[in-house]
Amino acid sequence: MPRSVSEGFDVFLSRLVPPSSQREAAAKHRSRVESSLSNALDIHLFREIGSSFSHGTGVRDHCDVDLLVSIKGERPNSSDTALGWVKSALQASFLYTEVVIRRPTVVVKFAQGMETWEILPGFIASRGSQNLPTYDIPGAAGGWMDTAPTAHLAYVNEVNNLPGIAGGAKRLARLAKAWKYYNKVPASSFYLEMRAARYMSTQSSFIPVWDVCGFFEHLHSIHLAAMNDPKGIAGRFSAYSTPAGGTEALSKLANAASRARRALDAHNNGDAATAFHNLDLLFGGRFPSR
Repeated sequence: MPRSVSEGFDVFLSRLVPPSSQREAAAKHRSRVESSLSNALDIHLFREIGSSFSHGTGVRDHCDVDLLVSIKGERPNSSDTALGWVKSALQASFLYTEVVIRRPTVVVKFAQGMETWEILPGFIASRGSQNLPTYDIPGAAGGWMDTAPTAHLAYVNEVNNLPGIAGGAKRLARLAKAWKYYNKVPASSFYLEMRAARYMSTQSSFIPVWDVCGFFEHLHSIHLAAMNDPKGIAGRFSAYSTPAGGTEALSKLANAASRARRALDAHNNGDAATAFHNLDLLFGGRFPSR
C-alpha cells in the first residue's frame, strides 16, 4: 500500500538520525580535538554549542559539530589571531586532515567531510552570568561578536518541549539541515536551528508537510535576515558568512519555498504522487518513495 505524506516524513526523519557508529566516531574525534588544543593553548573549557549528535538535530552522514573552546587570558585585539592559534594547534595534530579557517570558525573535515568539526575560539565576557555565560567570538565578517550558547541550547529545548509541539522544533531543525546538506546550501546550521525553534514557538502543533512549507516561506519572506538573540542576552547572528554565500543560499531558498508550497498544495488536493515528487526535489532526491 502506498505511503501517505505523513508516513513519508516519518520514514525520512528516522533515516536522518545518525547511527551509533557515527556518534562513537565523533566522540573519539572530540577527545583528539580537545587534546590537540589543550596541548597548545591554555583552555578554560570546551562546550558543544548546537548542531551536534548530543543535541538531537544532527543528520546522518553529515555531522556538523560546533565546539566552542574557551581560552583563558586576555582576548587579542584581532579575532584573526585567535583563529590562527586554533588552526595551528589542529594542523599540528591532524597532518592528513583538511583544516581551514572559515569565519567565524576553524573547520576540521574528518572522513572526507562526512564529519565536520567547527571550532569556535571564545573568551568569557563580563556581560553574562555564571549560569548563562556570554563569550566574545570571531564575527562572520571580522572583528568580534558575542554569543550565549547555554542560553541558546536552553531556548531550543524550551520550544521543543512546549505542549503540542512534542519534539517538533528539533525535527524541523533536522529537516532544515537535511535540505542544507542535500542541496549544498551555504547557510549556517546554527542559524537554521534557531530559526526553526523560533518558527515553532509560534505554532500550536507540528505537522511536517505544513510546517516545512511555512518555515521555508518565512525564511524566504525575510530574505534570511540576521536573527536577534531570542533570549536577549547576546547579539544578532547571521545566516551566512559571505555575500556570495548569501546570494547562493537565497537562490536555493527560493526554490525550496516553491517546492514546499507545491508539495503542500498537492497534499491538500489529495494528489500524493505530486506531493512526494516535490518533496523529493526539495530534499535533493533523498525523500522516501511513495
